[in-house]
Order: sequence, then C-alpha cells, then structure tokens
Amino acid sequence: MTSVPDISIPMGKYVVSPSTQQTDSGDFRASITISSGRGASSHHRIYRFNPSFKTREDAHFYAITQGWAHTSACATPMC
Repeated sequence: MTSVPDISIPMGKYVVSPSTQQTDSGDFRASITISSGRGASSHHRIYRFNPSFKTREDAHFYAITQGWAHTSACATPMC
C-alpha cells in the first residue's frame, strides 16, 4: 500500500490534512489528520475510513468532506 499526502487545509482552529492510499487491489482509501495547537501543546487525530474508491480524486474528496464534518461538528449539547 502506498500513501500520497495531500495539502493541509485550515478549517477554523484546526488544520486538516487529507491523504489517500492505494490498496493492493488498485482501489483507494481515504484518511485525514486533524491537528490543533502549536509546538509542545499540539494535538493530532488520525482517522482512516473503510470505504474504498475507484479513483484517487474520489477518495481525496471524501477525506476533505469528512475533515470538514469532523471540524464543524458542534461541541456543545445545546446545538
């Protein structure tokens, strides 16, 4: 499996780094890293998604969409 990192995208107080990986079968999988903070107080979460896609572009779009969904989700129960 090979991994090709894509550009990082600022989304509010987070930075989302989408990535796509080609599987042994030739399909593509999506993943994202969501980063916050700076220096010693930085925090990173890595998400890998199960759906596979026929093209790298589809996997990339899915990763960006999931990054947006994760960073824009309301953190308070009143929303």
